[in-house]
This record gives sequence, structure tokens and C-alpha cells, in this order.
Amino acid sequence: MLSEQQVNRAIELYADMIKKICMLHLKNHADTEDIFQTVFLKYMTASPVFENQEHEKAWLIRVTINACHDLIRSFFRSKTVSLDAVSEQLSELSIPDRDVLEAVLSLPVQYKDVVYLYYYEGYSAVEIAGILHKKVNTIYTLLSRAKALLRKTLGGDDFE
Repeated sequence: MLSEQQVNRAIELYADMIKKICMLHLKNHADTEDIFQTVFLKYMTASPVFENQEHEKAWLIRVTINACHDLIRSFFRSKTVSLDAVSEQLSELSIPDRDVLEAVLSLPVQYKDVVYLYYYEGYSAVEIAGILHKKVNTIYTLLSRAKALLRKTLGGDDFE
């Protein structure tokens, strides 16, 4: 089991990233907080050994995505829908930001992960392939398809 200091350091470093990934998938503050706690509880109890900080970050991303997918597939989640939280958050954003967020949220799940990791976290396609356990060419294909969908949704040719 990791020490309290180690867990607190990880929370300080990765809390925003974990919450963003959760919101991207779950679109709900309550579920985001649940998954956030689950991820760091697993981090604390699993006591994984990491080669470096990037390995630790990739492990947390993978655990977060898996936990989100597990929640989405759960019986309870499949029978409930809460759009109130999303509409509240969207109303707080500027119009261009809101449009982009709505477009990204409307993407199919396999595109959301790749878009988030590439554009928001700055990972390369090779790194994303390692995190998501997919082939590099699959990542390039997913990025290309996601960009095409976003261009269609947002209009314009300058999405990069």
C-alpha cells in the first residue's frame, strides 16, 4: 500500500486530468467524483511500480478509462440519464468553447479518448497506442475520422 504522501502527490499532479477524462465519458459530476475516488483508491491499494512519471500517468489514464467504461456498461447507468449537469456546465462556457465541447462530447467513445489524449494531454499517436493498447495506425485512423466528424459538426477546414 502506498503512503499518504505518495497518493497526495499523485492527486496533486493528476486530479485535473482524471476529472476531465471522467467528464468526457460520463458527463456527470457525481459519477466523475465516484470514478475519481475509485481510481485513486485502486492506485493506493494496488501499489503499482512505475518505471517513470509518464508510465504512472499512462497507468492512471488507462485505469480511469476502464472505470468509466465499466460504469457506463453497468446496469444502473444504462437505465438512467442525467443531462442537467452537462447543460449547466455548457452554459458557463463561452460560445466557441461550448460548440467545441458539444462537438467532442457528441463523438463516439472510441474517438473521444483519442481526441482528448492527443489534443488536450499532448500525447503522440505512438504514446496513445501504448496507453489504449491499439495499433499506431488505428490511432491515426481514429484521429482522422474524429477530425472529419468535428469538421462536419463545427464547419470549417482549419481543425488541427
